[in-house]
Formats: sequence, C-alpha cells, structure tokens
Amino acid sequence: MKIAVVGTGYVGLVTGTCFAETGNEVTCIDIDQRKVDKLSAGEITIYEPGLEKIFLRNLKEERLHFTTDLQSGIKDAKILFLALPTPPGEDGSADLKYVLGVAKELGKILDQYAVIVDKSTVPVGTAEKVHQAIAENSKVEFDVVSNPEFLREGVAVEDFMKPDRVVIGTDSERAKKLMNELYAPFVRSGNPLIFMDIRSAELTKYAANSFLATKITFMNEIAQLCEKMGADVDMVRLGIGSDARIGKRFLFPGIGYGGSCFPKDVQALVKSSVEVGYDFKILNAVMDVNERQKLHLIPKIKAYFNGELKGKKFALWGLAFKPNTDDIREAPALYMIEALLTEGATITAFDPEAMKNVKELVGDQIEFAENQYDALQDADALLIATEWNEFRTPDFLRIVKHMKNKVIFDGRNLFDTDTIRELGFHYESIGRSAVTQNNSHGQ
Repeated sequence: MKIAVVGTGYVGLVTGTCFAETGNEVTCIDIDQRKVDKLSAGEITIYEPGLEKIFLRNLKEERLHFTTDLQSGIKDAKILFLALPTPPGEDGSADLKYVLGVAKELGKILDQYAVIVDKSTVPVGTAEKVHQAIAENSKVEFDVVSNPEFLREGVAVEDFMKPDRVVIGTDSERAKKLMNELYAPFVRSGNPLIFMDIRSAELTKYAANSFLATKITFMNEIAQLCEKMGADVDMVRLGIGSDARIGKRFLFPGIGYGGSCFPKDVQALVKSSVEVGYDFKILNAVMDVNERQKLHLIPKIKAYFNGELKGKKFALWGLAFKPNTDDIREAPALYMIEALLTEGATITAFDPEAMKNVKELVGDQIEFAENQYDALQDADALLIATEWNEFRTPDFLRIVKHMKNKVIFDGRNLFDTDTIRELGFHYESIGRSAVTQNNSHGQ
C-alpha cells in the first residue's frame, strides 16, 4: 500500500519507518528542507533504539522516501497520516494550528479518495475540525480517522511492531477496511485491533496517559509518606504490585514524570474538561504533585549542606527525562539544574544521549563530561536524575577516588541501601530511609 506521513518528528519517523518495514511504500513529508536532506542521505534525526537499522534498510530498498513537497508526497497515497506537533498553548490546550494548516492544504490538492489519519495526540472533536478544513476546498471524497499512537520512547519500534492494541476511530466502513488491511501484519499474534467511534478514540489516548501519570504520581505521594513514617517504598511497591488489579508497572517512585506526552496530555485533558464544565480534580492534583516532585531532592541537598550551596560542585548523572532517549522535554534534571544554579552551585553533567540537547538549551551555564566518572571530579555530591542502565552498577571505588565527599542524592533509587551503607556513603533516595555517613557531614 502507498502511504504518506506528514511530519518527521518522533512519531512521524517511527510510524513511517515501521510501515515501510512491512512492505508498504511510504513517503514522509516535512517543511524542514535540512531535515529532509539529512533523512534522504541516511542520517537519522532522532535517537531511538532499533530504529536506525530498519530506517537504513527501508531507505536502501526504496520503500521509504522523504520530501518537502506535500502534493508530490501524497500522490497516489491511500492513507495519509498527520503526525504533526500539537504543543500546549499558554492555557494548556493543544495547539492545532499545524494539523489544521496541513488539512486546509490537503483539501486543495487531494485528487482521489484517501483516508486522513490523525496520528498526533489531539483533543476530542479534532477529527471534525480536520474534516471541515479539508472539505472547504476538496472536490473528492475522503474520510478522517483517529488512530492515536501509544509509543514509549526507548522502546517505540517494539511498541509499533508488536502493539498491545491498535485503536482506530471511524464511522466509515470504507476507511475501516483500509485501516484493517494496513494494520493486519502488526496484530497477527492476536492483540486487538479496536474500532470505535472517533471521539472515543481521541479521548482514549488522553485517558491512557493521564491514568499512567496518575499511577506514577500516586507512588510518589506514597514515597513522601514512607519518608515521614519510616517505611520503605520499595517494599510497599512490591506489596501492592503483586495485586493483579494494580499490576507491577509504573509503580517506581522518583523525581516526577516528564517527556513529550504525560505533561502535555494531562494538561490538555484538564483544559478540555474545563471547556465542557467539568472540574477534573484528580488530574489537577497530579499536575501539582508532579511539579513539586521534580524538586524533591533540593531540600534534602540544602539540608545536608546546611543551606549553603554557593560554591558547591555537583556531578549530575542523567539529563533525559527517561533512559534510552535524548528527549529532555520537561525533564526533572532541567528543574534541578535551574534550582542549583540559582543557589550559586556549579554542575558537571553526563548523559549518554541528551547532552547535545541540553547544551543547546543552557549553553555554558554548566559543564559536560566525556563519561560518567569524569563528571565526578572534585564533586561535593553526585545527583542522579535518569536511570540509564550504565548508572545502575558503577565502579564505586572510582566514584570515591574522584569525589571530594562520599555523598549521593539518588532521584531514581538505583542503588541498594545495604550496599551503599557498607561503602560508607551518605545516600538519600526517594521513599527510603537515608543512609548516613559515620563521620560528620555537610562540610
């Protein structure tokens, strides 16, 4: 089948590449000529494990193409995916200017029936707006379908190729038949292809992400209680996660969620709720708790150093909002950096993939190390903000050798407290009792 994907960001590039992998001819369209040139030359523009291999294979097999020309890009395509940014506006609502702008252009150039698919995360009612924008100029029949993505950064290729479910919102049998044909190779193992009305499909994505954000936030609240009551959040997590009704996933406490989806989607669902006169109290609380959680380590750090952070040097492991991505959108590390710099501290950071993006954002306000151990040189304390695998079992003797003090503030609970105690570190994490050095601290 011939497919067009408008937008070559994270969702668009993964979508286009994975559809090409199952034999479709895919043309990806973007207004950024420089990006299109890079992609056409085989230079991938995002970091996502497993993507580059199939990207290069399909580019070589000429099943994957890139262009800035919308008209030529959609020529003969049966299905057109809109994978465009929907950034939050000042009021938290999703900004649809890119989606509706392309829809208007499509109306002028469509010359045969096609299914237009909203792949971007969009508010309920967007498909109707897209349909209206296209219909203003279109002389041919078309259908608009909602097909929200459920891709986790770091495992997006696996999520796309072996989805838990595929949700498709449509009221057209003609569109349903084409979408069923397109997705058949991805659900051969029996995972459901769920057809529903368009508005329900649009809401499903927001509901899913908001529920997961709520689950994470609930555990962060439990972690706060554990610290005050002398309980261990890891034990609580095991105890409740064994209940099949709750499940084990998304129960790890930390310094808040970030990224391109959860913050934006929770905010957008709250805004949509306000527009229809509903006060979504739970999600308002989720947003409030998450903002505070990102800075949960800062009071602990200040208390350890007796309120004086000026001139202190911190090593920071992790900048991306989660491991296996270079995405720094709403990353807790950025909030910590701002707070520490405001206090007059200096920071040397290391992240396997996200340093370039942070450097573009903060410039020379902080230093960047070649590896995780170089970041520790003469540091007063180590801060951990992202749970990259290479941080989980470090060489603690090298850590001690490089640092001024044996002090760690761990926002991701990477280390076993008994091991840390034996090594003589002062160690504070999330929802667990602090491990205190035998010697005096803070100086």
